[in-house]
Amino acid sequence: MPDTVDVPWKSIARVWTDAWAAPRFRREVVLTAVAFIGVLNAMARFLNWVELRPGVVLPDPVLAAISPRDVTWVTFALVYAGILTTVVVLLPSPRRLLLGLQSYAVMVLLRMVVMSVTPLEAPPAMIPLQDPLVQVLGTGQTLTRDLFFSGHTSTLFLLTLMVPGRRLRALFLACTIAVGGCVLWQHVHYTVDVLVAPFFAFAARALAVRLHGRARPG
Repeated sequence: MPDTVDVPWKSIARVWTDAWAAPRFRREVVLTAVAFIGVLNAMARFLNWVELRPGVVLPDPVLAAISPRDVTWVTFALVYAGILTTVVVLLPSPRRLLLGLQSYAVMVLLRMVVMSVTPLEAPPAMIPLQDPLVQVLGTGQTLTRDLFFSGHTSTLFLLTLMVPGRRLRALFLACTIAVGGCVLWQHVHYTVDVLVAPFFAFAARALAVRLHGRARPG
């Protein structure tokens, strides 16, 4: 009797095996992995430098009207659930998943560029957001000046662009709005950080798509 439970996983394994058979895909996987790890490592070091740099406090009428509250668990529940869901959904699409990793790497580079020219102090009533991933990759110190633009909001919006289907995208868009609201409620970011985040995520994906297209032969 055939084992029908294993059929979906066998199909995914077959898709990845077929993709891996292409030399260009193998090269792209290796280069993407190296670049992805390198970018995250550079970002961790960059954030440590940002924490030591003085900045300016922006007037923000939205934050002034909101009493801060710690909603860390809501923020990270949405972010990491979104990441996990996206990986599972895109497992049958190796090239789409690879493009997503490339888009995220480009977005991290954009954050580094923008932060390097916009030195900002944390909002006065900020409740620090303890990101477990950043804590592991960095030195373990609490980050408060990784501002403009919101990494959590932009990540959720990038995932929204990556996932297939209108319903799933609508769900991810709702999660993006919720995360943006959470970081404002906790006074982790200025309002402008949240408002511009989707635009940078869109730009990162567009750049990755263009670079990906140029890399194709012919």
